[in-house]
Amino acid sequence: MKVLVLVCLLFSSLSFACSEDGSTGFLPKNNLRIPVGAKFAGGLSEQQFNKVIDEVEAILEPVVSNHGGKLEIIRNWEDAEVNAFATRSGNSWVVQMFGGLARHDTITEDGFKLVLCHEIGHHLGGAPKKSVRPWSSAEGQADYWGTLKCLRMVYEHSDNKAAIKNAAVPAELKDGCKKSFTSEDDQALCVRSALSGLSVSNLFGALEESTVSFTTPDQNSVRATSESHPEAQCRLDTFFQASICSADHREDVSNSEEVKGTCHKKLGSKTGLRPTCWFKPKA
Repeated sequence: MKVLVLVCLLFSSLSFACSEDGSTGFLPKNNLRIPVGAKFAGGLSEQQFNKVIDEVEAILEPVVSNHGGKLEIIRNWEDAEVNAFATRSGNSWVVQMFGGLARHDTITEDGFKLVLCHEIGHHLGGAPKKSVRPWSSAEGQADYWGTLKCLRMVYEHSDNKAAIKNAAVPAELKDGCKKSFTSEDDQALCVRSALSGLSVSNLFGALEESTVSFTTPDQNSVRATSESHPEAQCRLDTFFQASICSADHREDVSNSEEVKGTCHKKLGSKTGLRPTCWFKPKA
């Protein structure tokens, strides 16, 4: 552990991905590989892969620029790795996207958008941060920001009612969005965001050999905020809470404190809070 921390500190400003527990990327380290043309491949085509990246890049590139970075999305379509990474090199804010992840049969276009938003969230997601990579938001925070801020920027000018028209929407999700938002357009955006989270959470569950659901929230409470990957159900809970949070998605979060721009008890929020299965609010 001491050697890992030393290596991470030495390379934290370079294009090098590591975390406090040795795991890297959108997913914990895994041996799953999905090469181009694999019989068991599902998910996205190469055309969809590039289309999603084009869409998110066009919207988030100026946001990153306004925060002093230069967004660089590397498209590794041929690579079979089932993961994605965020790294930094100077003012280059790098996101690496892999075809192996895009080809997993749980991944939808909207789910892939959330993966991109999560990785950009390591750069823009604010506090809580990773102790060994202080430029990077913690994994749970990247999930939360990626849904609360990034996906809403991506979806805000879309026909979200049409996007979810034929989707199976669990009653708990539909009710949660109705309680948080009065307009049908905002409710549709909320539902679409949470369904994006369900897509990638099904991937987490497949790797963990567990099942996730909006009806079975994680009941665990951490003693201190976790910087590493939460378990699959906890991550779905984070995507759901971010979806029903009524905070303005255009309001920046803070790199030094955890309240600004979020739903938080200190702001009187009752819903949309980061789940205690990974997040411990500061007193």
